[in-house]
Amino acid sequence: MNDLPADPSPSLLDISAAERVLGVDYTEAERLQMIEAVALQIGRAQALRAAGIANSVHTASRFDPRLPGFTTPQANFVRLPEAEPKLPSSDTDIAFAPVTALSHWVRTGQISSLRLTEIYLDRVHRLGPALECIALATPERALHQARAADARLAAGIWLGPLHGIPYGLKDLLDTKGLPTTWGAEPYIDRVADADAAIVRRLEAVGAVLVAKTSLGALAYGDIWHGGRTRNPWNLEEGSSGSSAGSGSGTAAALFGFSIGTETLGSIVSPATRCGATGLRPTFGRVSRIGAMALCWSLDKIGPICRSVADTALVLEAINGFDQEDPSSIGAGFAWDAGAARAPLRVGYFPAEMEGELDLAALAALRRLGHELVVLERAPLPYESMLDILTAEAAAAFEELTLSNRDDLLTWQENFSWPSTFRRARFLSAVDHVQRDRLRRLVMVEVDRWFTQVDAIIGAPLVGPMGLITNFTGHPCLALRSGFQQLGTRQPRGLGVPVGIADGPLHRVPHSAWLWGRLFDEGTLLSLGMALEAEFGVAAERPEGFA
Repeated sequence: MNDLPADPSPSLLDISAAERVLGVDYTEAERLQMIEAVALQIGRAQALRAAGIANSVHTASRFDPRLPGFTTPQANFVRLPEAEPKLPSSDTDIAFAPVTALSHWVRTGQISSLRLTEIYLDRVHRLGPALECIALATPERALHQARAADARLAAGIWLGPLHGIPYGLKDLLDTKGLPTTWGAEPYIDRVADADAAIVRRLEAVGAVLVAKTSLGALAYGDIWHGGRTRNPWNLEEGSSGSSAGSGSGTAAALFGFSIGTETLGSIVSPATRCGATGLRPTFGRVSRIGAMALCWSLDKIGPICRSVADTALVLEAINGFDQEDPSSIGAGFAWDAGAARAPLRVGYFPAEMEGELDLAALAALRRLGHELVVLERAPLPYESMLDILTAEAAAAFEELTLSNRDDLLTWQENFSWPSTFRRARFLSAVDHVQRDRLRRLVMVEVDRWFTQVDAIIGAPLVGPMGLITNFTGHPCLALRSGFQQLGTRQPRGLGVPVGIADGPLHRVPHSAWLWGRLFDEGTLLSLGMALEAEFGVAAERPEGFA
């Protein structure tokens, strides 16, 4: 796409053609009245583009998921039942252990952080290439941090449950002095000047960075400048995206846990595809300073782990207000895993829970004593909100479109970013305001559901719940619920169903998705932990990596 000519004056024919794209119809007299003003509008747009606003600059308007009257929780604590698992003799068994166990072994001196880090770095080196999930291994930084963690323990200093625990970091989060490429060819030489806020928080609690993980270019899909990140349960298919490497590498035990980001499914989708456990926190809970911006009113950061309890330990570490992030909300995170809880009212939409494993999840809730509540959804055009994402993403990467550097991206199809950014130029500003007003209606609708229920369960990628709750900012927990036999799944675009290729069937994970009230991740975790035990499949490992 080239920029506009020096003379932006439109013709009547130009305006008439634009009407067809925008779905309006004016008379010739009405078009004549517009010509002068439209020329001025175009000139103002040219001046704005010439300003070259950086990706890191936030919008003046900020999204707040809280409706009037909402009380933001402030209590901060995480309590897990004491567990004393014995250290396995096998490095593989150690690698696949949950963070709760790893933390116990490191804290009690059964294994050093250095030894644990060496185990994971070895797996990153040996197994990462097959998965195409590692954007950059960080052995020098990791070994330095591991030795520092061991030295603190030797001095009697323990920084918390993540002390000495190796992790993977999605490669759109800045790490000082190291490449942060956003998965995209135009930024392959980009080196960060400072650590992202989340990196600083994890370093403060003693976590050890062993790798930057791959992401679909510019946070979409699983195709990036290094290839296509693979699902460890079926290497013929992608790991889904955009936190592709975080989901794949965690499921294959290349690190103890990982960090992902989500705009529209980018934590819970790869967690589902790869059989990991993903927690998308409430919008505003985790600081995004130092993260690539895709959509300022939608982007969220959260953990991908191998157990529900692990996600709590990570969320505790990364939670907290950041005055540098205009969308940051200061909210406490409190969870007592061992506390007795009354049965919950769990909502669901029957038409979206018809699969065998989804019906089994409902049966599991009944066995656990919870009450199932059928919900009804107001007839609103939910998918119309998608173009809010389209517009924000196109603005975030306008420079690529105007300079034609979008041609450098590998994925060039109808619903890939380059095409999406180009067609975003034809979105109506008036419609954009109407979509924002629709978003408000949807927030009220979701709030109505949560006056009836404590949590909602759904099948992954079925129905509009993933879209709805990303736009309202509500948290979501994805956890493995069983396995199914499926053919290899193909890449998909926003709002486009996943296609399944002909060929051999593969045994791949299936998940249940849980949604909760704003800033009530604790209820989701308690429900998820009980379901995890009931499903009994969390410990299974992908063949070839076990």
